[in-house]
Amino acid sequence: MSILVVGSVALDSVETPFGQRDRVLGGSATYFSTSASFFTDVNLVAVVGEDFPEEHTQFLKSRNIDLTGLSRVAGETFHWKGRYGFDLNEAQTLETHLNVFESFKPVIPAQYADAEYLILANIDPELQMEVLNQVKNPKVVACDTMNFWISSKPDALRKVIAKADFFIINEGEARQLSGEANLVKAARAILAMGVKNLIVKRGEYGVLLFSGHSVFAAPAYPLEEVFDPTGAGDTFAGGFMGYLANTGDLSEDGVRQAIIFGSVMASFNVEAFSLDRLKTLSYQEIEARYRAFKRMTHFEGLGEV
Repeated sequence: MSILVVGSVALDSVETPFGQRDRVLGGSATYFSTSASFFTDVNLVAVVGEDFPEEHTQFLKSRNIDLTGLSRVAGETFHWKGRYGFDLNEAQTLETHLNVFESFKPVIPAQYADAEYLILANIDPELQMEVLNQVKNPKVVACDTMNFWISSKPDALRKVIAKADFFIINEGEARQLSGEANLVKAARAILAMGVKNLIVKRGEYGVLLFSGHSVFAAPAYPLEEVFDPTGAGDTFAGGFMGYLANTGDLSEDGVRQAIIFGSVMASFNVEAFSLDRLKTLSYQEIEARYRAFKRMTHFEGLGEV
């Protein structure tokens, strides 16, 4: 089953303690689409400028990502510049140039309107709602946001949250949105906004999944080398939603397996700058790391108590 993703395609300039890259492929929808494409077909809606390199377009096509909804307009592509210190959990934004993304008004092509799996990547919540109104009857809706929208458009964001099956944010955003310092209390407050499941990304500490009746914790995969965490959260979301769309299994066990596949994809993403690691990744490597995750977290029960 294919996925519809609406978000940003960007050119990033990134500096970490391990090197730097200038104007490389980035953007929330790019990372999501590439990750999800290992599991299912992806339809992408975004905007780029005249400066967007053709090699990037060809790469996305090579992943069988449908680019009917990718508009190329006059102007420059969204550009983000950031720096990471040795604490790779948080980036310092040095420059943000929205460029053509500033006037982005997503129009969903007719062939995408029947999408059953929809991811609303990090864009204005008013635009997220416009997308929801253009998609007929999605089976699964996931959405992301950021601190800027939480503070500037909280009412619009809450309307989107109430329509989502999965709301995916980091722990700082969860605390900001809920007004609660404790993550368990924060999760309870956000679930009360109407979303069915809350996924809290915790960087090198893993992921927490909260639903109305259970909590699931997945660790981050321990890595010897982490070069660039840019896009790790979107790569996680792509693996998560891609697996769900592939299997159609929305049971509790199915969602938990999808969480692990999302974590697997994020662990590969951070091993190189931009999408370089995902460009060389094979599905056999994904399966092997999934099995390693399972071994790493397995333990025997005590039997009857």
